[in-house]
Amino acid sequence: MRYVDCAAADRRLLAAMRDCGSQPRIAAAARALSHAGEHGALWLAAGLAGAAADRERRGAWLRATALVGAAHLASMGIKRAVRRPRPQLRSGDPLVRTASRHSFPSSHATSAAAAAVAFGALGPAGRRLAPPLAAAMCVSRLVVGVHYPTDVAAGAVLGGLAARLGVRWALAGAPLGAAPSYGGRHG
Repeated sequence: MRYVDCAAADRRLLAAMRDCGSQPRIAAAARALSHAGEHGALWLAAGLAGAAADRERRGAWLRATALVGAAHLASMGIKRAVRRPRPQLRSGDPLVRTASRHSFPSSHATSAAAAAVAFGALGPAGRRLAPPLAAAMCVSRLVVGVHYPTDVAAGAVLGGLAARLGVRWALAGAPLGAAPSYGGRHG
């Protein structure tokens, strides 16, 4: 049986993604996503905008936004407990500064995945817009060189799972037909 060095694979994939940041347009987009996602700001603002625009389901939007915030806070707590250092790349410095020295899990990926699940449960617009933007946010953390792929994957799993566990609560009282079924009625 062949042994796979997961840490080496993690470093190789990160280096390949970071090399994409040498292209100015890609670097600019990755920086913009990284800045917008700091502390979950993009997702919290999107949730509040949804609550303001969709009066009928304002409570559901606010609860979904709370799920995003809670997932982000959970990732920060795990990050402080694990204390995995940020990557040190031979190919150059990261393209952005970070709020902390710790890397696992990616809080950007956590809040992005939580938003994709929570806002996606609120209707078609969330299902169409949040997942691709969340995926781009996750990839941006590799392109700017501040997370290993396993940091991003763990953050995405954490955020998606946290939101999935809270979706029923978030949708409580939302008008029927407003969200997809997750194994039962939410109303």
